[in-house]
Amino acid sequence: MMTWTKSTQSIDSRILAAIHGHGRGSVFVPADFLKFGSRQAVDVALHRLVKEGTLRRLARGVYDFPKEHPVLGLLWPSAEAIAKALAGRDRTRLQPAGVYAANALGLSEQVPAKAVFLTDGPARMVKIGPMTIQLRRTTARNMEAAGRLSGLLIQALRELGKEHVTPDRREHLKRTLPAEQRRELLKDLSLAPAWMHPIFRELAEEEA
Repeated sequence: MMTWTKSTQSIDSRILAAIHGHGRGSVFVPADFLKFGSRQAVDVALHRLVKEGTLRRLARGVYDFPKEHPVLGLLWPSAEAIAKALAGRDRTRLQPAGVYAANALGLSEQVPAKAVFLTDGPARMVKIGPMTIQLRRTTARNMEAAGRLSGLLIQALRELGKEHVTPDRREHLKRTLPAEQRRELLKDLSLAPAWMHPIFRELAEEEA
């Protein structure tokens, strides 16, 4: 019994150290802590940390180290933090898509009820508070520009449609995106649909 107690305390303390290392607002899944012990031991430790109020259980197998606002109380983590935890850190790629991508670039004022991320990993969907987070498995081609401005822009423009990429929206992108990032768009021109090529060229060649 003495050995079990010491082992349990060790797992708890190591998980706590990892959580504090990531900081408030971070999201975790049990797989993040399997280096500290068995799945059963990790699940028991996470249950204890939730009961103590250190962690919050967001959904089955999803936890966060919540930020607290003095007026608003506990805040929800970002959709991206949740998506990264679901996907598995550093093991799969994510690409924001749909309304979420358009909103991220300021091209849409619509606040999406569902945040969609394309992935080359397993598909999954969870509802957490007011948000639904969907990981949608897609083709390798759709993931080639993942993590770069070009990938986000392709998905945002695709959501808007050619007829809705107005001069005002193009001007907004020129104002808000750094010139050095816009120049990089030409490297991924071949990954964008043909109708986006003039837009990419306009953004890349326009001086800030």
